[in-house]
Amino acid sequence: MAIMKNHKKRGSTPSLIFMLIVLIAVVVAIIFWPVDSATASTTGFATAQDDIESTTLIHAGDVAPDFTVEALKGGGVTLSELRGKVVLVSFWATWCPPCRQELSHMQEGVIDRFAGSDLVVLPISRGEKRETVARFIDKTGYTFPVYLDANQEAYHKYATNYIPRSVVVDRKGEVAYVAVGYDEQVAREIDEAITKALAE
Repeated sequence: MAIMKNHKKRGSTPSLIFMLIVLIAVVVAIIFWPVDSATASTTGFATAQDDIESTTLIHAGDVAPDFTVEALKGGGVTLSELRGKVVLVSFWATWCPPCRQELSHMQEGVIDRFAGSDLVVLPISRGEKRETVARFIDKTGYTFPVYLDANQEAYHKYATNYIPRSVVVDRKGEVAYVAVGYDEQVAREIDEAITKALAE
């Protein structure tokens, strides 16, 4: 410590304070920055939220747009054929950290928790090739079915940008809940929306 003090230059304390302020600003920016950085706004969190809202094409109470997606391991599913069940639609991508966080919660926090109920979970990879998704699933060891939307045909019925996007569709085929992004609060809200939809 004595050696460090002897070599300490004047003005180093303000420099350390400046570096700390910059570090805090970077952390805050990472937390609140939109997921699709290629189209991210640089004018702050409020503008980012406005941008997310403007890219959202469906809202609670709307009839969920129909789509058909292919399963990674073969077969497929059409949303309208699931009427009478509650459906969790989750659009994600392998490169997206919040998406990976949601997927890591999917088995135990959603599929296992609601096992035996009328819940169907559709994790849909947005805009990625089968090979990319297959490598990711093999690496992570996930055993639940995942689906492919390589040309984003299904996704663009729900939004024009930003993932992850979670949509809870009720038994009547109507949107019960929509979320963009993923954290503990969103996880709780998804849980509550599913529980409520199953009870109706």
